[in-house]
Amino acid sequence: MSDSQPAFRIEPLGDQDRAAFSCGVEPLDRYLREQAGQDARKRAAAPFVLLTAENRIAGYYTLSATIITADDLPREAVKKLKWPRYPELPATATLIGRLARDITFQGQGIGELLLMDALKRALSSEIASLAVVVDSKDENAQRFYTNYGFLLFPDTANRLYLPMKTVERLLRAAG
Repeated sequence: MSDSQPAFRIEPLGDQDRAAFSCGVEPLDRYLREQAGQDARKRAAAPFVLLTAENRIAGYYTLSATIITADDLPREAVKKLKWPRYPELPATATLIGRLARDITFQGQGIGELLLMDALKRALSSEIASLAVVVDSKDENAQRFYTNYGFLLFPDTANRLYLPMKTVERLLRAAG
């Protein structure tokens, strides 16, 4: 990171000031302001925030568990990925429920920084997970995820997955 870029750190959501955060998508802004803290306390999701040196929230994402059923994927995909043939795969997959970057930090690689941290946390979890799953909000978000190798679920619009073996390779390549 060059001296001209601000230093960032990622930590679990706590008592950080969320009022100024704006990603330009009202449901994502509202979630961070009004719901993320409750989800964390109820353990419905684990929100993480990217903070500047001045403790301003530059972005956030949430992680939680989800299930992938064998019917969600084509049989060839399950076979190619060498996943077990259970009716419900032990994919407790890891769901990136939300990922957003403040518009002030657009063009600074914040989305990639958040995604790589989320993937690293999903991979290093002590809970087995076959994949990381995302629900893209629109075509731009879908392009963002497919650029990192995420694959579309065949029968679920805007839902994508990234097998953990691909996560491992992606993180190795990123250093």
